[in-house]
Amino acid sequence: MDREEARIRVLSVDDHPLLRQGIGALVGAQPDMEMVGQAASGAEGLAEFRARSPDVTLLDLRLPDMSGVELLRAIRAESPGARVVILTTFEGDVEIQRALEAGARGYLLKTMPPGELLEAIRQVHAGRKRIPPAVAAQLAEHVSDEALTPREVEVLRQVAEGGRNKEIAERLFISEETVKVHVKHVMDKLGASDRTEAVAIAIRRGIIQL
Repeated sequence: MDREEARIRVLSVDDHPLLRQGIGALVGAQPDMEMVGQAASGAEGLAEFRARSPDVTLLDLRLPDMSGVELLRAIRAESPGARVVILTTFEGDVEIQRALEAGARGYLLKTMPPGELLEAIRQVHAGRKRIPPAVAAQLAEHVSDEALTPREVEVLRQVAEGGRNKEIAERLFISEETVKVHVKHVMDKLGASDRTEAVAIAIRRGIIQL
């Protein structure tokens, strides 16, 4: 196998042009890597993945047309062995968990040094996983927490949008008393002292997005 064939083929899916260009320049400068494609949306990313068959895909969690986790699932449904690294600004434990459950091999924050990204690409290409200590610590902190039920998340999302108990009850076709019970459970599970704090914690952890 010659040097050209041995290069790690990388695809970058991110809606920020500057970041994509920066990653492209970084990867392009490595003798053992090449940037084979770039995409700014989930649909583009899936098309590029199909066309390029990259060795490693770098994927942002926030894309204009779908979430990065949705794209990750779509890619892995077609190619179960796909090696995908999430590269994002979001460090909420619930989002990390979702990405790992969907089959991500790595989870990196955009604040990390360029060398860490290159090392992660090499490690993931070699079949290993790459979860930095800071990300692992964030996961471990909440590992024993009781998860919110889908209904509790729904109620919390309505609270975040400014809904009062009566309005939430009408929207979800449940009683006002039931809404109060859900809100209390949410606050207990998140360790929040009031509704506002519950929303803030949920956004930080990636349970809901605004």
